[in-house]
Amino acid sequence: MNKRRKRKLRRPALRKSFFASLSFHLYSRLKRAIRWLLPGLVVKRWMMTSGLGLLIALIGASIWADLRPIYWVVEILFWLLGFITTFLPRTISGPIVFLIGISLLIWGQGRSFESIKQALGSKKDTFLVDALRAKQKLNRGPNIVAIGGGTGLSSLLKGLKRYSSRITAIVTVADDGGSSGVLRRELGVQPPGDIRNCLAALATEEPLIKGLFQYRFPSGSGLEGHSFGNLFLSALTAITGSLETAITASSRVLAVQGQVVPATNADVRLWAELENGERIDGESAIGKARLPIIRIGCYPSRPPALPRALEAIRNAEIILIGPGSLYTSILPNLLVPEIVEEIERSKSPKLYICNLMTQPGETDGLDVTGHVRAIEAQLASRGITRKIFNSILAQDELEPSPLVDYYKSKGAEPVECNKIDLISRGYKVYLASLQGSKVTPTLRHDPRSLALAIMKFYRRYKKGK
Repeated sequence: MNKRRKRKLRRPALRKSFFASLSFHLYSRLKRAIRWLLPGLVVKRWMMTSGLGLLIALIGASIWADLRPIYWVVEILFWLLGFITTFLPRTISGPIVFLIGISLLIWGQGRSFESIKQALGSKKDTFLVDALRAKQKLNRGPNIVAIGGGTGLSSLLKGLKRYSSRITAIVTVADDGGSSGVLRRELGVQPPGDIRNCLAALATEEPLIKGLFQYRFPSGSGLEGHSFGNLFLSALTAITGSLETAITASSRVLAVQGQVVPATNADVRLWAELENGERIDGESAIGKARLPIIRIGCYPSRPPALPRALEAIRNAEIILIGPGSLYTSILPNLLVPEIVEEIERSKSPKLYICNLMTQPGETDGLDVTGHVRAIEAQLASRGITRKIFNSILAQDELEPSPLVDYYKSKGAEPVECNKIDLISRGYKVYLASLQGSKVTPTLRHDPRSLALAIMKFYRRYKKGK
C-alpha cells in the first residue's frame, strides 16, 4: 500500500517536471528565434535579397517564355488543390499543408545554419545566432593597440579578446635567451618566443591546435627546450623570407582574433648601462643585472618600425603600454623612434599598466613612480621630454598571502603605488584588483580582471570626451 501511494504521489511530480522542462525548452527556442529578428546580424537582409533575386529571376524567365510557365504553374497548383480537397475538406487539409510547409522550412533552415556553424568552427554547444551576435559584439569593440612582450602581454591579450576582435599586439624582438636565443643564433631568425605566446593568446582555434603550438619538447638531441611554435615560426620565416609573413600565415592556422606585429624587422640587440658605469650586452644578461640600470640602448641604435605597427597606432582608439618586464619587454619597443613618434601624435587615450611585483635584478626597489621615472628618463636620453602616456593602471594594495611571502623570499616585492605623488606629476591614476580572486601558483595579472579594468577606463574616457 505504501509503495502504491508513493507511486501515485510521484506521478504528478514527474508530470510537473516534464511540463516544466518542455516549457523551458520551448521558451529557449522562442527566445533564440526572436534573436534572429534583432538588427546587426547581417543575415536576414542577405536571405531576403536572395529570395527577392530568385523571385525576380523566375519572373524574368516567365516573361522570356511568353508567360507560359506562370499559366502552367497556376494550373498545376489549382489541380493539386482540387485533388487534395476532394479527400479532405479545406478546414483540415489547409492547416496540415501549412504545418508541413512550416516544418520543412524550419528543418531546412536549421540544417543550413548548422552547416554554417560547422564551417565557422563554432563550438558544438553554441547556437549559431549566439555565435553571430558574439562576433558582431567583438567586431564593434574598440581598436586596441597593446605594446610590450613576455608573459605580461600575452595575459593582457587573453583578456582583451573577450571585448574586441580589433586588437594589434606590437611585440619586442630583442630576446636572446632560451629557445628563441638558440634559434636566433643558429638560424639567424628574429626571436619568435614572445610572438608565439601572443599568437596563442589571441587564437580562437581548437585547444588541441593551441596546445600543439605551445608544446615544448622535454628531451631529444637538438630539440630539448624548444617549443613547436618557435620551430614552426622559424621554418615559415625561412620559407617566406620574413617573420612578418610567417606571422600572417600562422595567424590563419590559429584563427587569430586581431594581429600580432613585431616592433621592427631589424636584428635588435640590447645593451644596458648600470649605476657604476658598467655596460652589459644582451636581453638575458639585463634581466639578471645586480645593480640598478640607468638606461638601455640597442644595436642598431635607430631600428626602423614596421609600417603595419605604425598604421595600427595611427588608427588606435586606445593604446596600452605594458604590463611586462620594464627593461626587457616594454622599453625595447620604445627604442624604435617611429613608434614613439606615432604614440606622441595619437590623440587616443594612452594607458601604462604597471607590474604587480618587482623583478629581482631588474627593478629592485622600484614602486610605480620608479617605473614611470625610468620610462621618462629613457625617453629623455633620446631627446623626448613630453609624456607619451597620461594615465596609469596599477594594482591596489595586495593582501598578505603565502604566495606573496614566497615571492618575497625570492627577492620580489609588491610594486606599491603612491597615488598622490603620481597625480602631482600630472598623471591620472587608476587602482584595481588585477591579480584576480582565484588562487593561482603564480602572482601575475589575471586576464579577465585586467581586461575589465581597462574597459572600465576606456568607457569612462568615452563618457567624459
